[in-house]
Order: sequence, then C-alpha cells, then structure tokens
Amino acid sequence: MICIITGDIVGSRRIKDSWLSNLKSALKLAAGESNRWEIFRGDSFQVGVEAEEAIKLAAYIKACIRVNKPADVRMGIGIGTIKNKRRKLSESSGDAFVHSGTAFDTLKQSKTNLAIKTDNPDFDEEMNVLIKLSLIAMDNWGEVAAEMVKLALENENRLQSELAAISGRTQSSVSEALKRAHYNEIMEVDKLYRKKLNQMILK
Repeated sequence: MICIITGDIVGSRRIKDSWLSNLKSALKLAAGESNRWEIFRGDSFQVGVEAEEAIKLAAYIKACIRVNKPADVRMGIGIGTIKNKRRKLSESSGDAFVHSGTAFDTLKQSKTNLAIKTDNPDFDEEMNVLIKLSLIAMDNWGEVAAEMVKLALENENRLQSELAAISGRTQSSVSEALKRAHYNEIMEVDKLYRKKLNQMILK
C-alpha cells in the first residue's frame, strides 16, 4: 500500500511565487529517499509517500503553503497499489493514482481542500468526516500558526522551548500559536488514521 497525494495551489496566479520554493522543499521532505514527486502545469503536483504518513504529510504541505498567506492548497489523498512504477511519477499507474485523482476531482464540488479515497467506502466516510473537522482549523491557519506547525512537524521530538529557540520566538508564543492551530487535535486525527489504516490493511 502506498499513498499518492495530488494537489494544486489555490489562486496561484493572484499571489507571489514565494510559495513555489516552499512547495518544492515540502515535497522533497515528504517524498524522502524515494524522491518521487513532480510539479506540473505550474501549480499542480504529485508526491508518493508511505500510506501511514498521509495525514501528517498533507498537514505539513498545507502548513508550508499557508506560510505564504493568502496562498492555500487543495489535495486528494489516494491509498492503494502501484502497478507500473516508472521513473516519472506521472507515467506510473495503479489504484493509488486513480484514487488520488478521484479524491482530488471531488474537492471543488464538495467545496473542501482535502479528501481521501481508498478501496474501503466505510473507511473513507469516517476519515473524510475527521478531515473536514480538521480543516476548520487548517483552512484558517494564519502565517505564524502555519510557521509553527511546519516547524513542529520538522522537529517532532523537540520540546516547545527548543522550537522557541529555533524560531527566535518565546516559548509562550510558540505554545499559543500551536494551540491556535489546533496542532494537538490534528495529531490525534493522524494517530487515529494510522490505527484505522492498519486495521483495514489487516482485514
């Protein structure tokens, strides 16, 4: 099982290009050693990640883009298999790509910025409700909140005092920004997603 995330930048033609370098950095980190990511048509992208990491990395990509407010990002998460693994991600095929494209295509109609699709409709229904609830916070991240979420996800094992030292902010401002971003709640959604995913795989 693998995850393909398909996305695009919302309103990219109306905003500065500062989001592009952040997107590239986010996709490189998300793809890891596999380096399976592409940007195409100027503001659209695909990245292959481990299925368990899907929610966390989608949140990370969103934080990287929201730092450049009013920029935002739409993403369709597809979980499945890859049949033909080619050198270029866009030339590969399989259920993960189909599901990712289907999830992405539903975003405009459902007026949401993130959705997931697998072979399991019950899993999809449950997780998409949790994602919609998470988006109440994520879609409203300001620049500072997004910056702190980005930093926290890049340094998951560090204390808030260490994040404060890295960012040049006070510990209280870091704590307040993460609280405002509902960071802990989003990480709880990530934890539940991993649990449900493993249960689904084992069935």
